[in-house]
Amino acid sequence: MKPRVYIETTIPSYLTAWQSPQLVMAANQQVTREWWESRREDFELYCSELVIREASAGDADAAVRRLAVLQGIPLLEGSPLADSLARTLVSAVSLPAKAASDALHIAISATNGMDYLLTWNCSHIANAALRGRIADVCQSFGLRCPVICTPQELLRGES
Repeated sequence: MKPRVYIETTIPSYLTAWQSPQLVMAANQQVTREWWESRREDFELYCSELVIREASAGDADAAVRRLAVLQGIPLLEGSPLADSLARTLVSAVSLPAKAASDALHIAISATNGMDYLLTWNCSHIANAALRGRIADVCQSFGLRCPVICTPQELLRGES
């Protein structure tokens, strides 16, 4: 069985955006394209209605490109447990209120038993300073926290 990966909204955003003039952003976009082209078939990909809503926002042409790459990826269900976990993550991890949707991405992936949560959101999700607290909160709910990582971390090697 292939490892299960929750694709957070930044992945289709980086994958389909025009190349950034910022060096680091352009490199992250390239890594995302490389992962998508060379490794995505090694995983079962999932997203959620939250990802679809976020990918639909903003520039209409960009939204069409983001939604096109998400086409056919199964949607994970939210649940009262995911909502409760997200609220607890915001308070226990001391996330700002604006990061409530970030907490919900973590909660949906954890409550659906994902192996990985793939993201470029390094402020509130793939943040080394927060990972331990995020895992502790998930564990307090009787859940295993998915490995939260960027495409760079899943680009090479065994899955």
